[in-house]
Amino acid sequence: MKHFYLLAFLLVFSTGLAQDKPSNPGEIAGFNLYPNPVTNGKIYIETKANAPKKILIFDVLGTQVIATTILGKELNLSDLDSGVYVLRVQEKNKTATRKLIIK
Repeated sequence: MKHFYLLAFLLVFSTGLAQDKPSNPGEIAGFNLYPNPVTNGKIYIETKANAPKKILIFDVLGTQVIATTILGKELNLSDLDSGVYVLRVQEKNKTATRKLIIK
């Protein structure tokens, strides 16, 4: 019975990975976040419009740990502890959400 559950899980997981990412009209055009995982305390967030961006960062429990606005593309995260976070970027009326790993 354990083999059946494992097989079912792998089937569902692989099907999810094989699907194309749906195009989201609310997604920020040209969104690029690097480096991820973060090792030097800074990340760079690039977009096609390069407009001011509202940044929200949440921990794994959903608690907001950072709320700021950046005008350029560099964001200093040296105050955050190592771990996994959720990064939400809002630019104009569009939003992008990504997993962020701090080492």
